[in-house]
Amino acid sequence: MVIKSAEFVTSSQLVGQCPASNLPEYAFIGRSNVGKSSLINTLANRNKLAHTSSTPGKTQLINHYLINGRWHLVDLPGYGYARSSKVKRARFAGSITGYIMHRVQLTLLFVLLDSRLEPQQSDLDFISCMGEWRIPFALVFTKADKLAKTALQKNIMHYRHILLAEWEKLPPIFITSAETGMGRDELLNYIEEMNGMARDA
Repeated sequence: MVIKSAEFVTSSQLVGQCPASNLPEYAFIGRSNVGKSSLINTLANRNKLAHTSSTPGKTQLINHYLINGRWHLVDLPGYGYARSSKVKRARFAGSITGYIMHRVQLTLLFVLLDSRLEPQQSDLDFISCMGEWRIPFALVFTKADKLAKTALQKNIMHYRHILLAEWEKLPPIFITSAETGMGRDELLNYIEEMNGMARDA
């Protein structure tokens, strides 16, 4: 897929405030500081489409971006940021759950995981919830350029081993780097494939 246009549409606090549209939506979510905004900018081939920050928890709203005039990329608030107040965490959790559970335009959820880290319980819990809620999702390992190839493979195999203890079949897995562009074409081609399936349905 070639990205010809990428533009910000709107930010919403609640799912009911999201754009009235029939276009397919591909949402990105992960623990705070997983590199979500950087990956979104890399996918869209725009340096400042999504705001990046060294401060975790910067994304606090549901942000919609229109890509090629054909589908929406959705940047969801991160989960698991300990420094947020209980009230803020509850509000973020409510907006995330509301969007994931009730946004009929949601075609696929990309769950981002930091490839440098051991499996985190908050990530495993979230993935388990997606299975229980029957939400279609894929796993995206970020920051792959920060590890040696052998260490990267070891971490991903560890994740696979843990998940296969609960799952009969794993969802699609992508390995990415916002710095090098690794995995960009694979992600965009997968979205293109999903869009084609939606049009044929």
